Amino acid sequence: MTPPPAVSVAELMRPAPSPADSQANRDLLSVMGTPGLGYWALLILCVVIVHVAGAVWVYQVYEGLGIAGYSHPVFWAAYIVTFVFWVGIAHAGTLISAILYLFRSKWRNAINRSAEAMTVFAVLTAAQFLGIHVGRIWKSYFILPYPNQRGLWVNFKSPLVWDTFAISTYATTSILFLFIGMVPDLAIARDRSKGWRKLLYTALALGWQGSSKQWKAHNRAVLHLSGLATPLVLSVHSVVSWDFAMSIVPGWHATIFAPYFVAGAIFSGFAMVLTVMIPVRRIFGLEQYITEYHFENMARFILLTSLIVGYAYATEYFIAWYSGVEPEKTSFWYRAFGPYWISTWIMIICNAVVPQLLWFKKIRLHLPSLFVISVLVNVGMWFERYVIIITGLSREYDPAVWGIYTPAWPELVILAGSFAFFGMFFLIFIKLFPVVAIAEVKELVIHEKEHAGPGHEGEFWEHSHGYEETN
Repeated sequence: MTPPPAVSVAELMRPAPSPADSQANRDLLSVMGTPGLGYWALLILCVVIVHVAGAVWVYQVYEGLGIAGYSHPVFWAAYIVTFVFWVGIAHAGTLISAILYLFRSKWRNAINRSAEAMTVFAVLTAAQFLGIHVGRIWKSYFILPYPNQRGLWVNFKSPLVWDTFAISTYATTSILFLFIGMVPDLAIARDRSKGWRKLLYTALALGWQGSSKQWKAHNRAVLHLSGLATPLVLSVHSVVSWDFAMSIVPGWHATIFAPYFVAGAIFSGFAMVLTVMIPVRRIFGLEQYITEYHFENMARFILLTSLIVGYAYATEYFIAWYSGVEPEKTSFWYRAFGPYWISTWIMIICNAVVPQLLWFKKIRLHLPSLFVISVLVNVGMWFERYVIIITGLSREYDPAVWGIYTPAWPELVILAGSFAFFGMFFLIFIKLFPVVAIAEVKELVIHEKEHAGPGHEGEFWEHSHGYEETN
């Protein structure tokens, strides 16, 4: 008689998966299934735009930055605007993953994975614009903090060096956070995959078996990374704001810039999460896991940060008037009623006026309205950076060097390429890795079973978290 196979103690103690667990596994892993025609069309479109933007960038490298819209005295232009914009987009992932984790906000569980992925892709997108801005991309190593071939250290007073420190630190922490959080889900995907996917997930799951020791180590790692990443939310965009605030350019030299930029980053980051996740939820049928409850909470964050940003706008104009400094007053008058007035009013309307609709619960729960508002917020936040950078440089102290900047077609093509680059990586991600944190979503199921009590199964899930009752 053949003896039964040996079974480890961990396997004997591991509870059998419940029907709800199996249903969650099937639903959330189904997103990684065979792509449809619409997916391929969107991915191909992104790839084509990225290649066109890459070709334009190569042409710009060959011809020089003269084909861009740079005109004296504006030499920080659309590329720096786009760099600051994408760094801001990256902040929502860290806020959702780290800060809300430390505050034990369970509603983050359904959206943290997508936000973390967006953080990584946004940081990678932003980092490219440092090289694009300097023109001679092969000289980019000069901004790295080590002696070059002439034995000289980099210029630590250069804003590009500050940005390199901020971006490299933020990217490293964000990638670690994303990967460590995915390990349990990769093990679930490993056990349900075949072929090359099984090999990929086996390598990335790092031998995860779900033992109590592994879960303890995993939770400790996530907690420590959350504690490390939380100050990064404040420091990274503060450093980016100091690129401007440390100068004496009118409209830039302000102590409000650090909190102003951080609030704006969280504002635009949450808007981008809504812009991406509303279509993903609809297309892949994730209504049971990403519910109106999650979107309402994100809408509340957008409303809060919109109020902070609007207050910062008002403060800037008030201090410029109250200071009595003529260049400051002229700079802000020039923003609102000068050649860039369209950009300024787009910024104010999209960032400070439109989000006030979110005071109404019907708007917060109406996903088409949320989607439109999130898109307008992202448009407004790009124009905010445009207004700050361009108007400040266009008219400084000497009228003899005043000038007008208009973006040239290479800059607009490369700007479009940055959105396509971000979208391309996100589309690839959702087909390779779980876009919703499976293990963390199932924590809510366990919490429901433990705390709902007899006769109230599903009540906690449905009413406290807005989820539909799981069978």
